[in-house]
Amino acid sequence: MSLLLGVNIDHVATLRQARYALLPDSPNAEPSPVDAAEDAKAGGADSITIHVRGDRRHMQEADAYAVRDVCDLPLNFEMGNTREMIDIALKLKPEYVCLVPETREEVTTEGGLDVAGLFDELKLTVQELQAAGIKISMFIDPEVDQVEASAKIGAEMIELHTGCFANAFGEDRLPEIERLKLASIKGHELGLQVNAGHGINYDNIKDLYDVPHLVEFNIGHSIIARSVRVGLKQAVAEMRELMNQYRG
Repeated sequence: MSLLLGVNIDHVATLRQARYALLPDSPNAEPSPVDAAEDAKAGGADSITIHVRGDRRHMQEADAYAVRDVCDLPLNFEMGNTREMIDIALKLKPEYVCLVPETREEVTTEGGLDVAGLFDELKLTVQELQAAGIKISMFIDPEVDQVEASAKIGAEMIELHTGCFANAFGEDRLPEIERLKLASIKGHELGLQVNAGHGINYDNIKDLYDVPHLVEFNIGHSIIARSVRVGLKQAVAEMRELMNQYRG
């Protein structure tokens, strides 16, 4: 089974905001997240991921609607559990919402969502979004209790946080791979679609081939970084080729 590739284009907007955050309507504002979505599609992406944060550090609400209007790939909308983001999601109507933890202090999402500890408040959000026809993924650490809580809350999918895996090297990576294996097996047993993301790159991806039952990788930073050298279409195609080696 070939893995699906969701391309996160947030950091295209990060680059734009570095120059044009105070000039949002400038005709010079570049690069374009919409163009990035189209290039990712041309390179073989199966879906597009965007994360509109509360502080709007990269993607803006207008970007989300523009990508939705122009690119016909399925849209995965990452969001914090706030009323503001729920309302955006209900208007945007993405195919998927991935609920993630979010703090203003972090540079990027670090660590998974505590589904077990925040069960009651997350349950209300899951129910509201699913009533609008949106499938739900929980971005969680590879811990069995979080997998079980995600199944109990009614999510269709989980996305296993691979940050600890990516930040470990040599023999230190082996226990992280085991954690991912156990979580993926449990998720599969419970009928969840098991995805993975965070810190996956062109070098470490092969170490995830031993994790069974994975369906989709969501990858952003590494692909955008590679695109500086070879272009986004080619960067996506190269990652697509590596992912085709998965036989889990």
